Amino acid sequence: MEFEALKKVTAAVLGMDPDEIEMDMTFLTDLGADSLDLYQIFMGVEEDLGIHIPTEGLDKLKTVKDAVEWIEKANI
Repeated sequence: MEFEALKKVTAAVLGMDPDEIEMDMTFLTDLGADSLDLYQIFMGVEEDLGIHIPTEGLDKLKTVKDAVEWIEKANI
């Protein structure tokens, strides 16, 4: 559920196909996202899933997998 929401929102923010997004991709290198994009992505996921995701430490997330784990922790 978290991965699907993340893919959907990331694709919308970055203007790409959600099916292109894989767990091992990096936000900066593979997806071309910057810190503002990352913030927008997490705000969208919060809205989509109806949860609160702490923004402290977002800049340390490197891969999509890191982000999914971050969202799962917030969703507990």
